[in-house]
Amino acid sequence: MATGRVDGWAGIGWDGWQDHDGVRRRLDQGADPEVWGGGRPLHRAAAFGSPEVVAELAGRVADVDALDDGTTALWEAVFSDRPDNAQALITAGADPWRPLIGGWSPGRLGLAGPAPDLFVVPEGGRGLSEAEQAAAREGKRLVAALGEFHYEGTGLACVAGIDAREAVRRLEATPAEGEELEVLLEEPWAYDSAESLRIVGVTTVPGGCVVTQPWGYAPSTPGVLTRLSTGTVSYGLYANPKSGNQGKIIRNGTVEGWDLHPGGGPDLDDTPEEVLTSYLYRHSAVAYSCAFAGLQLTDARAVVGPPDMWVELPRRDYWEY
Repeated sequence: MATGRVDGWAGIGWDGWQDHDGVRRRLDQGADPEVWGGGRPLHRAAAFGSPEVVAELAGRVADVDALDDGTTALWEAVFSDRPDNAQALITAGADPWRPLIGGWSPGRLGLAGPAPDLFVVPEGGRGLSEAEQAAAREGKRLVAALGEFHYEGTGLACVAGIDAREAVRRLEATPAEGEELEVLLEEPWAYDSAESLRIVGVTTVPGGCVVTQPWGYAPSTPGVLTRLSTGTVSYGLYANPKSGNQGKIIRNGTVEGWDLHPGGGPDLDDTPEEVLTSYLYRHSAVAYSCAFAGLQLTDARAVVGPPDMWVELPRRDYWEY
């Protein structure tokens, strides 16, 4: 496959896919409509470009439904919340009902998204089940309830079926209070990290509880997640400022998932349920983490504070299970 240095797309940024005149000029000068760097220009435009650019590229490729890493350009438009680009692709002949990751087609997945009226289920076709409709409703509710907030650097443990007091008991934590706590909350990054990592907030929420640390990773460590997971499931999130969102799943003391990427796209081998969850909580790692544990938060307080209680963890190696 050609590289970006010889395919005619060298130097184009994400916003360049919105420049119809610029893209058409590159194409007229010999840019390859089938190749961009390690992928396809149409897929890139479907996610980041304008409908005019999408239509231009769709008219120049051999197959508007060509696959790139298991998906079509229409899938990329749907997953990127670009109904305008999706419509341009449908007009160009893209197939909304072609099964792709986890058996989902772009059209059926789009029925769970913000523009369900864009897709009309064909006669005899499969729409959303009652369970999938309920999941879609809860996804929209939870994302809206949490709203937008800064969570980079935050560590979370989302635990099903236990309340804050039971979480504190399992962690053998003690109340944190007084002037030292006030100083820590005012400037957590100026505090001694070895000590600040031992302070976590715990809050009861519908469906379970949340353990939070807006300044560190402690709630997502194996030692915390394992203790919380007895008889249930805990999902850990650390919004790593250096490498992005990192997720972990521990069920009844057993690791089921490690180095996950909540809020990102689905993997090619994901189950249908995992694909739908990835779609409903795309770009929302906190909501994904809560939803995985079945928590139905009504606001972001359990994550950003103030929690029901601040507690201090015992001194131990929390990287051990």
